[in-house]
Amino acid sequence: MLEIKNLCVSMDNKPLLKNINIVIKDCARHRLAGHNGSGKSTLVNTIAGDPSYHIDKGQIIFNGKDITKENATTRALMGVFIGAQNVPEIQGLTVLSFLKHSMVAHTHFNTGKELSMGEFLEKLEYAREQLNIPKEWLNRYVNVGFSGGERKRIMLLRLILTQPQLAILDEPDSGADKEVQQQIIDTISSMPKTTFLFISHQDAFASKINITETTTLDNGEIMIK
Repeated sequence: MLEIKNLCVSMDNKPLLKNINIVIKDCARHRLAGHNGSGKSTLVNTIAGDPSYHIDKGQIIFNGKDITKENATTRALMGVFIGAQNVPEIQGLTVLSFLKHSMVAHTHFNTGKELSMGEFLEKLEYAREQLNIPKEWLNRYVNVGFSGGERKRIMLLRLILTQPQLAILDEPDSGADKEVQQQIIDTISSMPKTTFLFISHQDAFASKINITETTTLDNGEIMIK
């Protein structure tokens, strides 16, 4: 599913990642571990295409295709999902509109077809009920006035709707109470065809996910077992 080859990343000429080599198998539940500042978030955001990070060397291979130079939008449409730790508030854009535009773009990219409003609403209703998300949330502006746990649930709604091939979750358990953490665990379990790469500092949370492999970073490098 994903292969990272000799990846070196910097920001403002400051080296952040050094010679990262990782292979993540199809349908894996791969955990990234390490102390704060070890490079975990830098790595996942680089994989997702965050332009803040500069790739000095190396390759990112996704499903056999070199996506090193692809932008974040193209990577997302190809099936790379990012559930970021810090998400922006977007005044003037409702959750409903945001999700519809996202679904329309994904459908057209993958099938060449247009997504009807009826199809979208049917899929949205299924996902909303699965997560027990109130309808009124859909008419609120994206993340404006949402608590940490509520933002996680909206992230899960987007995840279920887009059904990505690779889902990258940066500390999904952070800021989430036990109920929301269980929803995250249940959602991951309900998506066996999706490969997950996630960061978590909580062993109790991580232990409830069927982890297939763990990679530990330290000072921007992979710790050798």
